[in-house]
Amino acid sequence: MKLIMTLLIRDEIDIISSNIEFHLNNGVDFVIATDNRSVDGTTDILRDYERRGVLHYIYEAQDNYAQHRWVTRMARLAATQFGADWVINSDADEFWWPEHHDLKQILHSMPPHRDAVGAERLNFPPWPIVGGQFFADVMTVRERQSLSLLGQPLLGKTCHRAFTDIEVEQGNHIVRRHGRPLAAAPGSITILHFPMRSYHQFANKIVNGGSAYKRNANLPSEVGKTWRYLYELWERGELEAYYQAQTVNDAAVEEGLRQGRLVTDVRLQNFFSRHPDRQRPR
Repeated sequence: MKLIMTLLIRDEIDIISSNIEFHLNNGVDFVIATDNRSVDGTTDILRDYERRGVLHYIYEAQDNYAQHRWVTRMARLAATQFGADWVINSDADEFWWPEHHDLKQILHSMPPHRDAVGAERLNFPPWPIVGGQFFADVMTVRERQSLSLLGQPLLGKTCHRAFTDIEVEQGNHIVRRHGRPLAAAPGSITILHFPMRSYHQFANKIVNGGSAYKRNANLPSEVGKTWRYLYELWERGELEAYYQAQTVNDAAVEEGLRQGRLVTDVRLQNFFSRHPDRQRPR
């Protein structure tokens, strides 16, 4: 069995190498990465993995965040050119954690009639990272149940068997064939999600993504609501206050743990402690 991961990336130098190393160590055989206009050194890291023979690099110059089209292209390439059996469509801040064995073994154990597997996402709130600290050493508490800005359970993600006609919807939450969504079975995979690390990283992400959504006239306004809302905050000069409100400190963590809203989760920290060479860009 061959497991391929797709990544759509823009300016993720602080985390991208860690993401790729983690997944290659947990069952992923190969990565297809679309680099959407990175300028922070991310491109050099991706090219290094390409030279090592574990990544196929695509440069995407458009600036309209057509995620569904770009990820669909990668997912189909996985099936047509790279011999994938299963495909994980991930973001740089998502770490697909296998609850037992590794990702490949979990997906290989799926019965033949199961074409898609769902994974719950759990957010790790930002904790100030200073002095070159590694994010996984600092961000060691997560929400017990992650909610969207609208107070609804955070949407999970879907991985799938490799199909030449797969369609990946915006957000990677749903995949379709022949216009019909594939039913996602539970599969003992949890996504450890680190969307906000430093404020610089977060603001850059929102400005790039939010402005691109605004330029994309083909997407209805209800698509990308979170990005659009946060971009509006940035336009009003209120994004940093939003970030600070999400940031935790010792007192907030203690209270969150006491109330049961937060739980300690050191799985990623422990992984990189066992593999310290996989933390930094190569």
